[in-house]
Amino acid sequence: MAELAQAEVYAPRTLQVWRTLLNWLAFFFQIFAQIVRGTPSVTQVLSYVNLGTSSLLSSASPSFIPLPVAESPESQSPPDTAAVQISGGGGNSDDHRPIKRLTAVLDLDETLVCAYETSSLPAIICSQAIEAGLKWFDLECISSDKEFEGKPKINYVTVFERPGLREFLKELNEFADLVLFTAGLEGYARPLIDRIDVENRFCLRLYRPSTISTEYREHVKDLSCLSKDLCRTVIVDNNPFSFLLQPMNGIPCIPFSAGQPHDDQLLEVLLPLLRHLSQQADVRPILYERFHMPEWFQKHGIPCSG
Repeated sequence: MAELAQAEVYAPRTLQVWRTLLNWLAFFFQIFAQIVRGTPSVTQVLSYVNLGTSSLLSSASPSFIPLPVAESPESQSPPDTAAVQISGGGGNSDDHRPIKRLTAVLDLDETLVCAYETSSLPAIICSQAIEAGLKWFDLECISSDKEFEGKPKINYVTVFERPGLREFLKELNEFADLVLFTAGLEGYARPLIDRIDVENRFCLRLYRPSTISTEYREHVKDLSCLSKDLCRTVIVDNNPFSFLLQPMNGIPCIPFSAGQPHDDQLLEVLLPLLRHLSQQADVRPILYERFHMPEWFQKHGIPCSG
């Protein structure tokens, strides 16, 4: 009787254990089936932890990415490499001394304006740009060519201002010294700059003779002519080859044309970035982290010069 009673006690417990085991197996089988039917993508997994594939790829890509249509660096946390302090004694008051004003070197054509020879400008492009609200003006400029009697040749040019140009120069000049550096000839560029900079915000104007030729490109803008210390100097140019000698000081902007009447690069993209750079002791770590220009030049067969 004792053995029978003992069997009756253990038999239900053994059955219960098997049922529990089967329930767990069924549970894991259901999970496995759900995973097989709908495995989450890498993008979904990253989204669960507040990461996007674009941010990961952009930080690892060696190619420069021109500034997008709308992106404000002030809304982003500055990268760790941006924490650059002015050289001096560790922890003393010199580390908190004021930094000098930012020097912003600006290209002219396709960066601040776009210009066309008036006689070759299609009427439909001109009318559409004007109807869309682009500011424009006609300009007479002296050509480097001579007429048959040796007189200077006059060229007639139609110039369209990039949207927000005047406000951009005004606000930028509040925290930066402005330098105009163009590969254009002075006979063309000087009267044009006179029209867009009536307040004389540019403290210096440099034309084609100030550019240099290298074994890789002509009309290169060597920023060392401005200062030996370029930690507070930045150049904005739609042509990256213009700053190949100082790749970590450059911002490659999107080219502007008359077909972009709603372009917002100056006020919505470049101005916030430049304001952010003006608060850094050295602009180069941030610009390198954002554009990786040395790698971009190496990809095009140009060794990095720093």
